[in-house]
Amino acid sequence: MKKVLVIGSINCDYVINVPKMPETGETLLCGGYELASGGKGANQAYALAKLGGKVAMLGAVGDDGPGEKLLGNLRAVGVDVSEIMTLPGESTGTAFIFVDSAGSNSILVSQGANLRVNEEYIKKHDRRFRECDIVVLQLEIPLDTVLYCARRAKELQKTVILDPAPARADIPRELYRCVDYIKPNEVELGMLLEDSKARNHLEESTAILQSWGVKNVVVTLGDKGAFLRDEAGKTQTFPPVTGLRVVDTTAAGDSFTAALAYGLSEGGGLRDALELAIYVSGLVVTRRGAQTSIPGRERVKEFMARNK
Repeated sequence: MKKVLVIGSINCDYVINVPKMPETGETLLCGGYELASGGKGANQAYALAKLGGKVAMLGAVGDDGPGEKLLGNLRAVGVDVSEIMTLPGESTGTAFIFVDSAGSNSILVSQGANLRVNEEYIKKHDRRFRECDIVVLQLEIPLDTVLYCARRAKELQKTVILDPAPARADIPRELYRCVDYIKPNEVELGMLLEDSKARNHLEESTAILQSWGVKNVVVTLGDKGAFLRDEAGKTQTFPPVTGLRVVDTTAAGDSFTAALAYGLSEGGGLRDALELAIYVSGLVVTRRGAQTSIPGRERVKEFMARNK
């Protein structure tokens, strides 16, 4: 099995259930909240390890209670956290996640220690690039750092997977040229292209990303499955898992990215990896929380056998 290096964010999540998403100036009364381990990078590393992958992570936490708890959670499932920074006097990244009655979410993130994941730190751990086969990146650490990581991975001929979230329109074209697989959702696709209707013409929208240098484009479509434009320009829509009771979509996108990376690390084809990713993320939305909702490999096998 190939080795995966995840470079990204580590957050403490405050998950708050709301009757609906608040509007500007509106105050909503809610029940309690849940404290959970999260951060897009940490979620992806955690999911990879639970699926059985060989994964190491680079990132940063503060020298506070949440930071140690988050590292312990990753360590418990087998993620190599030996070179994650613990920064004195810095706060661990924090996310406030609002989940409505339909299971949809909105997220606010205070980046904290994640902002200190810089090029200098990454260079100190260059051996991690040399030892791995696949590098997974997101956008909750500084963009300059993400670009350096992608560039270095390409220099070493590693496979690069980019989950472009939080999405932004100012991603340099050089980064796209370093990416083997990009995985936006429908909203993120529109933000990358600065086109709010991008989801309505997936063929053209994904072709634009490919023209910028990305090899393979995967767009997740929620309850409509996923859309692929592969390296050869061929397109395909993958159906969703049907009949699910959606409870919470938190970490669904992260688990999809992780399962895609896991499938590729097993040496399987892209389409098999995408099918696995759809089932893993489908299972995640039936549970509450971020990392607490992520299943192990045996649970996924049972779920796939029951729902295919």
